[in-house]
Order: sequence, then structure tokens, then C-alpha cells
Amino acid sequence: MTHRILFVCLGNICRSPAAEGVFRARAPHHTTDSAGTSGWHIGNPPYGPMQAAAQAREIDLSDLRARLFVAEDFERFDLIIGMDAENIANIEALRPAGSTTPVQLLTDFAPETGADHVPDPYYTRDFDGALDLIEAAVEGLQAHLRA
Repeated sequence: MTHRILFVCLGNICRSPAAEGVFRARAPHHTTDSAGTSGWHIGNPPYGPMQAAAQAREIDLSDLRARLFVAEDFERFDLIIGMDAENIANIEALRPAGSTTPVQLLTDFAPETGADHVPDPYYTRDFDGALDLIEAAVEGLQAHLRA
């Protein structure tokens, strides 16, 4: 079965494009996209240090461009995944009446990590740590989708 999955963070230049890139590299038969809850970086490629960290793992993010999360995304996707509680709150604030599209934290799929969010490497500067967590959660997401 093919799923349509949207990954969402704040600016759509670090965490959500990395999650999209990791997921599409491992499960290319699914439809993926990423978006941000803020419009600061619309049209920009992923942040250079995140692209470099991902490329070191053979994950190419160069074709991605930041876009804003919009209410219509609830209709376009089967599952919307946020990187932290603030992202989830901002996503839910745009939920159209009657929409039943699930919204979950990415870290929900990696309980073994003990993490309750993916820290933003734009601020922490820990791009590899964010990717480690994203990779673990993507593995759990894939298992969830197969179940």
C-alpha cells in the first residue's frame, strides 16, 4: 500500500526535509513532502549544514524547497508528522472541521530513544544527532506502516 506522508517542522529547512529525505530513501514507493509552520524560508533549499550531514549518509536533500504548511494538507496526506509539540499545535490550529487525518510526533515511532521531540539542529548545531533520531523514528514509522 502506498501512503502519502507529510513531515512538518518550524522552518522546513532542517528537520522536516531531513525526515522526508531519510524516509523517501528507505521507502521510495510512498508519496512524501515536507513543510514548515512558519513562512520564513519559503522557496529555500534545506540548510547547508543539514544537507552536508545528510549527504554524508548518502541522503540527497538538494531538490527540496521549503514551503508553508496549509489547511489543504489535511486533504492531500494520509498522515502528518510533526517534529515537536509546538509544530503539532500549529498544525492542529489549521485542522479543517471534520478532518480525521492523523497527526503524530515523529518520535512517537521511536519510543526506545526516550525522546519526546526532534531537537532543532538549526539552534543546537547537532545535525548528526538530529539525523540519528530521525533515522530511528523513520525505521519505526516504516514498521508502523507495514503493520
